[in-house]
Amino acid sequence: MRKAKPKKRIVLPDPVFGDVKVSKFVNHLMYDGKKNTSYTIFYSALETVKGKLPNEELSALEIWKKALENITPQVEVKSRRVGGATFQVPTEIRPDRKESISMKNMILYARKRGGKTMAGKLAAEIVDAFNEQGGAYKRKEDMHKMAEANRAFAHFRF
Repeated sequence: MRKAKPKKRIVLPDPVFGDVKVSKFVNHLMYDGKKNTSYTIFYSALETVKGKLPNEELSALEIWKKALENITPQVEVKSRRVGGATFQVPTEIRPDRKESISMKNMILYARKRGGKTMAGKLAAEIVDAFNEQGGAYKRKEDMHKMAEANRAFAHFRF
């Protein structure tokens, strides 16, 4: 679209916690329009997380939010053609995109994990992200390293 900016869709809060962020996460988690299945997976993953971290004073939802915060990247590299050469230019990420990237990374690395159920794999990924380890956290660190390595090209920002 060249002229008009598309309207932002309003995402309704989830039924249990009344949180919009949870709904967005479940929407990313969903396959083939099976939202109830996604909610079931998410809530059972949070129950498992609470079981795995019993001595933590935070609630399961707060642990999940902290885990998301830990895997949220601040900068990314974008390819930019300048005079026949392609440069990886580090750029800041918009807040809504940061949220989306972190959610997608958590789900991607949870799906790649070994384990029986998706709820179990997601719970393990949440615990790892909370403890600043695991695949999604490593992905964030790699993004930051690439941006740092290409900091010399930051003046090509558009």
